[in-house]
Amino acid sequence: MMKTKNRSRLLLPFLCLGMCISCGEKKQETVQEEVKVKISTSVAKLQEVKKIATYTANVQADVINQITPTVPGRIEKIYVEIGQKVSKGQLLVQMESSNLQQQTTQLANLQKDYERYSELLKVGGIAQQQVDQVKTQIDILAALITNLRENTQLRSPINGIVTARNYDNGNVFAQLPILTIQQLNPLKAIVYVSESNFTDVKVGMPAEIKLDVYGEELFKGKVALIYPTIDAATHTFGVEVDIENRNMRVRPGMYARVSLNFGIKQSIVIPDVAVQKQAGANDKYVYIVENGVARYRKVELGQRLENNYEILSGLNDGDVIATAGHARLIDGTPVEVIKN
Repeated sequence: MMKTKNRSRLLLPFLCLGMCISCGEKKQETVQEEVKVKISTSVAKLQEVKKIATYTANVQADVINQITPTVPGRIEKIYVEIGQKVSKGQLLVQMESSNLQQQTTQLANLQKDYERYSELLKVGGIAQQQVDQVKTQIDILAALITNLRENTQLRSPINGIVTARNYDNGNVFAQLPILTIQQLNPLKAIVYVSESNFTDVKVGMPAEIKLDVYGEELFKGKVALIYPTIDAATHTFGVEVDIENRNMRVRPGMYARVSLNFGIKQSIVIPDVAVQKQAGANDKYVYIVENGVARYRKVELGQRLENNYEILSGLNDGDVIATAGHARLIDGTPVEVIKN
């Protein structure tokens, strides 16, 4: 009887320990059930999207002319100011003209000599050679005067606007151009396109331009020039896009975003709310659901399509994506889908 009591006393701690372990396991199961994060999901779908690529550029004048004479000289008068519109052929600058006046007077004297020699030639009072010599001198001097006139009366070669003035009346022209004239309609933006799109770009194809200063307002443009070579370092090629500027709202130097449409392609599309940004980095990621568990997946974004994103890499057609509750997830978190 005593032995039985002793055995019972010995077994009692082990029975208690077993009960405690059993209770602990049940409690652990309960905790595991409680840590499931409730989420909503959507499905990544392959669908047709427009192949739109957007590039950044600074707006430039289509034509820029530097107004300078060919030789140094004193500036008598500048007729225009910065910001003034000018027309092709308009007189902009008058340079010192004393040399022009001298040569013009000399030409007038030679022409008188030529007329007199021509009369003498008719009556045999002079040789043909002398008449020809005077005529040659007249031709040479006339060409010189034309050149001098072009360099003393500086005219605008284009319709445009004055964007720089580097001298005042009475200054001596040295190195800097006296004026800069820029043509503002059309303007242009030069973008650099991936060589993978070389066969997609055509002269005349339309472009859409957004300017930071005007927000989401769209401006029209078209491809005007395609550079014929590929940059071996960047694997891109230059494309010049003309920008319509009839109302003169666009100005050189503005920051532009130029969009080109290369047609239709098949891409994975997901809701934008599924995409998260990695703290401290620019990486974008989502969580996909596999066998009741959330899995981290880094993605590369393409275009924004209203409330969706095009996914360039990282997802497959049919992947289940967490769209709500995903802020509490880490890789491997058990999840419960409450809404699709």
